[in-house]
Amino acid sequence: MKSLLKFITCGSVDDGKSTLIGHMLYDAKLLFADQEKALELDSRLGSRGGKIDYSLLLDGLLAEREQGITIDVAYRYFTTDHRSFIVADTPGHEEYTRNMAVGASFADLAVILVDATKGVITQTKRHTRICALMGIKHLVLAVNKMDLVHFDQKIFDEIKEDFSRTTAEFHFQSIQVIPVSATEGDNITKKSQHTPWYEGLPLLSYLENVDVHHTDDTKPFMMPVQRVCRPDHTFRGFQGQIEAGSIAVGDELTTLPSREKAKVKRILVTDQDRDSAFAGQPVTIQLDREVDVSRGCVFTKDDNIHEADSFSATILWMDDSVLTPGKNYLVKVGTKILPGTVTAITHKVDINTGNTVPTDHIVKNEVAKCEFSLSDYIVIDSFEQNKSIGGFILIDRVTNMTSACGVIDQTLQSSDSLVRLDTEITRDVRAQQKGQNPLTLWFTGTVPDQSILAKEVEKRLVSTGHHTMLLGNGQGESLQRLAEVAKLMNDAGLIALVANDSPIENDRETARDIIGKEYIEVYVNRPLAGSRGTNDTPGNPEIEINTSKFSIEEAANYVVKRIIKYLINESSRGQFLNF
Repeated sequence: MKSLLKFITCGSVDDGKSTLIGHMLYDAKLLFADQEKALELDSRLGSRGGKIDYSLLLDGLLAEREQGITIDVAYRYFTTDHRSFIVADTPGHEEYTRNMAVGASFADLAVILVDATKGVITQTKRHTRICALMGIKHLVLAVNKMDLVHFDQKIFDEIKEDFSRTTAEFHFQSIQVIPVSATEGDNITKKSQHTPWYEGLPLLSYLENVDVHHTDDTKPFMMPVQRVCRPDHTFRGFQGQIEAGSIAVGDELTTLPSREKAKVKRILVTDQDRDSAFAGQPVTIQLDREVDVSRGCVFTKDDNIHEADSFSATILWMDDSVLTPGKNYLVKVGTKILPGTVTAITHKVDINTGNTVPTDHIVKNEVAKCEFSLSDYIVIDSFEQNKSIGGFILIDRVTNMTSACGVIDQTLQSSDSLVRLDTEITRDVRAQQKGQNPLTLWFTGTVPDQSILAKEVEKRLVSTGHHTMLLGNGQGESLQRLAEVAKLMNDAGLIALVANDSPIENDRETARDIIGKEYIEVYVNRPLAGSRGTNDTPGNPEIEINTSKFSIEEAANYVVKRIIKYLINESSRGQFLNF
């Protein structure tokens, strides 16, 4: 059986995506005779003076042919001697970015086109980021229109280097750069004599041989339930597509969210009984006993998958309206749909630089990190671990249009049940009772030195009678939520010590804004090979210490001496004399 490669073509408008695929199909003789004849006839009225316009094979809409651009996603299915293919030719215009994202959501590989006369531009970077967001791990950069720059190797190398800088922050498993001419056919199906300096395969040969094998079959079994099938009182089956792992008759499954256990009695693929099934197959599973399962539930063998009602995620906003915190949408994860609210926008991403930018709103085609709260608990996981329950879309509750697509970064601890009550016992009263000024010591910098130092400083503070609380970014905890907890500790009159790997300066400034004047940043700097530190060096931390020059004990003493002026309360004078 031939392997299947699902790929997309993307890039900026008029970079030649449709022409590239059309020429590939034509040269490889993958068209029916009537398709080939129709193409030749249509091309007489095309924009190439009677020459074959290969883009007409994919741009079928009248508006596409009139404007010479791709608007909708065009899918084509073809097979060579080596492999079967499904290609999605996606639009390059910024206005149709949502259509490009739809195509990227199904693909294993992306062919990104760049016009050799323009190089890597903003839309190239946007499409690359969307490919990474959608979990694509393999890229081909097709440097098109090489004939217009006389197949200049220097221009090709410059574009290749520029694209390498663009993809540096992502974790693509393979990137192949190929010089092509979509109109003339260079390096499409066979090597071009115009590029003797290019030693790689032509595009079609590369696509036939690239390995995009998934390891989903090695993961624990998981299947979101799409439908409960009950044709009569004698049969009750649960239908869906296996997203990971494999299943066999007799295996024990856990049903989520009810967490009931049951064994597999029968497996059907279409209407045929099977002893087993694996990732990618649509199946009907019958269990050996009745369980509480409906559409949106999940079958799994993985006991580490849990439910949550809030999460942080990276989203691509695709709506014409502006997104602000507090807006309500329907959130679809897997086969489950629940009402949800955007509770916070942490930051957006600068498409050109990749830098994070603090913001309280995002507009169409922007990528941003947000936090969401759902109306009920739902089975979710990070996109990195489970794509099927880690990806989601936001649906407008009025128009029923898809407003955004996104990937879950982590689940969050729900704090909806915590309510602050008005009281006459103020922060100052609590601080006076404890004989100290409440502070938050935010330890950032080299890992693990910052957490080790935070623990050592806490020991010294406790030994002198101070009241403390040591905090860290536990699994599923966001930096913003951690800062809010630290502020609560300060309100209780406590000294909060936060050991947090917070590498982005803007994020630390957000924590400073939340906590207020009690925020003291301790930058732990250890410039040694193999140690991991912050990406953004603090501009002006209250305390900075190089732990390569001091022992942890000496460093802790230094920090305590530096914070005396912040800590001293009238009732605590004299407690620091030993330091």
